[in-house]
Amino acid sequence: MLRCSHLILVLLSVSATQADEIDFAHDVVPVLKKHCAECHAGEESEGGFSFNTQRQLLGSGYAKVRQPDKSRIVELIQSHDAEEQMPPKEYDRLSAREIKTLQQWIAAGVPWEPGFRFSASGYEPPLLPRDVVLPSAAFSGQNPIDRILYGGRNGVTAEVVENDVFLRRAYLDLIGLPPSLEEQTDFLNDARRDRRRQLIESLLGRDRDYAEHWITFWNDLLRNDYAGTGYIDGGRRQITAWLYEALVKNKPYDQFVRELIAPTAASDGFISGIKWRGTVNASQVREIQFAQNVAQVFLGINMKCASCHDSFIDRWTLDEAYGLAAIYSTRELQVHRCDKPVGRIAKAAWIFPEIGDVDPQAEQRVRLQQLAAVMTSPRNGRFSRTVVNRLWHRLMGHGIVHPVDAMHTEPWNADLLDYLANYLVDQEYDMKKVLQLIATSQAYQSRSAPAQDSATSGEFTFRGPVARHLTAEQLMDGVWSLAATSPSSIDATLPAELYYGDDASDITASGQWIWTYANTASAPAGERAAFRKQLTFAKKPRGAVMVITCDNEYTAWVNGKKVGGDKDWNSIEVLNLSRHLKNGANEILIVGRNAGAGPNLAGLYAEIVLTEGANKYVRIATDETWQASRQVPKSQQTETVPWQAAVPVDQQNTWVAGSAAAIKAELASTTNTVRRRARAALLKSNMLMRSLGRPNREQVVTTRPASLSTLQAIDLANGELLDNMLSTSAQKLLPQFDNPESFVRDLFRRAIMREPSVEDQRLAESILGEAPSAESVQDLLWLLVMLPEFQFVQ
Repeated sequence: MLRCSHLILVLLSVSATQADEIDFAHDVVPVLKKHCAECHAGEESEGGFSFNTQRQLLGSGYAKVRQPDKSRIVELIQSHDAEEQMPPKEYDRLSAREIKTLQQWIAAGVPWEPGFRFSASGYEPPLLPRDVVLPSAAFSGQNPIDRILYGGRNGVTAEVVENDVFLRRAYLDLIGLPPSLEEQTDFLNDARRDRRRQLIESLLGRDRDYAEHWITFWNDLLRNDYAGTGYIDGGRRQITAWLYEALVKNKPYDQFVRELIAPTAASDGFISGIKWRGTVNASQVREIQFAQNVAQVFLGINMKCASCHDSFIDRWTLDEAYGLAAIYSTRELQVHRCDKPVGRIAKAAWIFPEIGDVDPQAEQRVRLQQLAAVMTSPRNGRFSRTVVNRLWHRLMGHGIVHPVDAMHTEPWNADLLDYLANYLVDQEYDMKKVLQLIATSQAYQSRSAPAQDSATSGEFTFRGPVARHLTAEQLMDGVWSLAATSPSSIDATLPAELYYGDDASDITASGQWIWTYANTASAPAGERAAFRKQLTFAKKPRGAVMVITCDNEYTAWVNGKKVGGDKDWNSIEVLNLSRHLKNGANEILIVGRNAGAGPNLAGLYAEIVLTEGANKYVRIATDETWQASRQVPKSQQTETVPWQAAVPVDQQNTWVAGSAAAIKAELASTTNTVRRRARAALLKSNMLMRSLGRPNREQVVTTRPASLSTLQAIDLANGELLDNMLSTSAQKLLPQFDNPESFVRDLFRRAIMREPSVEDQRLAESILGEAPSAESVQDLLWLLVMLPEFQFVQ
């Protein structure tokens, strides 16, 4: 394949080999506090240098990320010049081990505990909900988010993106898929003034597409996957079927969380934690995992530090972490500090007693129910603020409180956070309503802004949504969408009636074998016959696939364009007709031919599966309503020949019975694929997905890495899995090549939703060559997939 060496170098330049793991809270903070914080960790800092926050440190230029040998801070702590050495000569110098710790920290990319600052901010987040008074609307019906952000002042609004940019953003954010060519055309030609609002409502109404996108978000948060550590010994259980149903049916968030904390049989799995083999640290036992996971996911609290000792980074204590763990525990839970027992037993307790508590004397089941009730109480403003902050981060690229797991940090707009939290409660915890409110705002629909990755809430200025990398799952779905090459099966265990929809019944062939006469047992060798079906669509189907077989061979056309053919009477083919159909009148033409050295059986079977809407399909199969002719039209001019009704062939004189099972299997697979194409989110992780950031989910993951890694760069440039995906797509696209201009234009619109420029067209055609091959089509696909326009939600 063509490979762009310049692009590879650019990709590789964004990351370097990871240094040895370094623990910021336990390794780095003590060194900096001991030797440096007195002068350089406050708001006023000696020499104008402060490392109070990560952003201040990086902005100072004293630390060069992944380059300790070029970092001024390392030069100063190693210097023997009395005038510049740090700390100054009257203070103790850093030991060789402490210097190495700081070098390793810088080499690892200056990792920082989310929300940590060396000097206390003096901010204590509110617990109870807080009413928000909205500014007056600048015009009727203005979104409350815009009123808060832009003050309701007439003319002070966001610069809204073009329709095509908005369309791609909304599709990828709400259902995780790019819009098809037909969906692009429908939206861009829609003349309604409120077409954006209508689109958002439509996308959120695609329940299964919504579920199969957002299950990635929740699998990461809830440590749920389809294989991996813990499942083999029963210490960890999948909640996939429960989670999928909850998302499809849009279960209210408060009920959703109650069923996770005080679980049903189907949802029991999140709170249980991983039963690690062998001896583990006291802070890793399942009871402590419960405290850490519940606090992090539902409250944005980091209990990991407090699980070992009173936290270095916020106000939580060892006893509070153990008290939360004891709610889950079915045994006496001895408190350990730094893995050493302190001589007391943990007492079950909720961490915000001012809004409720848990009875430590009750049995575990009752304690969990009490915790679930107080956690989801409308008085627990921390609960609602945490989840709307996660949703805002997901759609906007930066939390209102940032990082999202540091909810003790002051938000950059408290009114916005509290309004969204109140709105969630007012809408009876309907998550889709919050997503709709955000997506219909001018703030969401505004031009994307530069990332402010290291900015804490107090350092952040909202300028618009941040361009975000596609997730591993989105990228794979996007590649598959280029040529409809999604896998035909999934790894997630889901109820068929839920995954496929209401009609999950046994699928059989619905048509008949046909020819131009009934008794085909003695059909002459070489006999040819033509068959056609005329279809009219008020609106072009979203998808169309034809299952076809012929004894002995056939060629098929749609609207005068050849779409496939085969000479093996034993095989059953599946042809994608989607791109060849149109609004209005359409014609399917199939020319069959008998073979052999003498008279033998002949017959044609075809069945078209049309997707007309989300989870709605229609089947049209060969029968007497098709037309047949013993004269084959020339140049597909079908009106030049006489037509009559096709004749169902004698069932006793064909191989109908022998082929029935194979046709049925292909139809079942095809129909299910048309209705529910497999999504990467429902597949087990592979090497490509892992390099693109999909976690192993042994721990809670609330945000994936925003930066490109070396492994990801290599896999995108030359990885075998991506290469195979693009090769499959190229082989499927090649037979559809008609002329270079339209072929390139369609690919650009599928991949990045825009027409190619003159220079794009010239380059693409030069890659394809005068006689395109599967390899040259693959090269063009690879080039498109590498574009930032494909790689990012912008």
